Amino acid sequence: MTYFRDMILVTGGTGLVGSHLLYSLLKNNETVRAIHRKSSDLEAVKEVFNYYTGASEATETLFKKIDWFEADITEVPSLSEAFKNITHVYHAAAYISFDVKHFYKLKKANIEGTANVVNLCISNKVEKLCHVSSIATMGAGLNGDTISEATEWNSEEKNSVYSITKYGAEMEVWRGTQEGLNVVIVNPGIILGSGYWNSGSGIIFKSVAKGIPFYTIGGIGIVDVQDVVKVMIALMKSPVKNERFVLVSKSIYYKELLTEIALQLNKKPPRKKAAKWVLTVFSKLDWLSHILFRSKRKLLKSTVNSLYKISFYDACKIEKELDFQFTPYPKTLERVSKNFLKKGN
Repeated sequence: MTYFRDMILVTGGTGLVGSHLLYSLLKNNETVRAIHRKSSDLEAVKEVFNYYTGASEATETLFKKIDWFEADITEVPSLSEAFKNITHVYHAAAYISFDVKHFYKLKKANIEGTANVVNLCISNKVEKLCHVSSIATMGAGLNGDTISEATEWNSEEKNSVYSITKYGAEMEVWRGTQEGLNVVIVNPGIILGSGYWNSGSGIIFKSVAKGIPFYTIGGIGIVDVQDVVKVMIALMKSPVKNERFVLVSKSIYYKELLTEIALQLNKKPPRKKAAKWVLTVFSKLDWLSHILFRSKRKLLKSTVNSLYKISFYDACKIEKELDFQFTPYPKTLERVSKNFLKKGN
């Protein structure tokens, strides 16, 4: 393994944010090391690169510039080796699940894994850490108020196991600041981007493509993955430290979001409002089927609650800090939808 004098380390490089981040860093001629687990799909990263380059040859040229390092954020020995000569770290690795039975895995990856990253940043005198968190760690707005960085976490709320562990991860990052580590935290909404169509927001596009006749009355914040990456890089190059930033380009009702995606995919938009009690009953039957027949759960109670929750966000802080303008969401949906159709999903 070749070690360079100055190098950026990316965790979660084989995920949606990580892969788009890797492309941008390489295009900026940065020297990058990316952590991957043995089971990681590196070809998925190349697919993301292809959306930018449009040519496999150009993709291969960029891809070969990455110093891939096999390690796991939950295993300190291998992770320690990955930190040699690292000056800046982008921590985008996380385990995502809203199922209570996965709490141990969530805690292990999101809290303990982040603690390991923070500790190694401190011991290796890393100059700055960018931690990718989530709006799931934000508090709930009172009386319909928009949610911002000033909205405090409420442990008494019905928080999902995912949000609890991501909040715990943030606490580890803030602990790092008390030990001299410079950090920035970004809290993105639902991240829309090309690639990884079987997870995250990719599932929304696949579901709409199959046809969704129903919508729910909830609302959420969305953001373009390219905007998330631009902000992360800009913050790391800026003097800003020990701050967190909400990254939401648009607070939108699910009906509007599903309708816009359907129109882009030439599908019928949802027309019927789904009553919460119907999905609640389906969730209970889904749970019973899981218990009796060990079938995979399709609809969790926490998912049902989120579909009927209206959470709108204020991203003015990052807009003022960086004089940043988010990509208009119709432009994002148009680009991602075209790539989705091009892929032949």
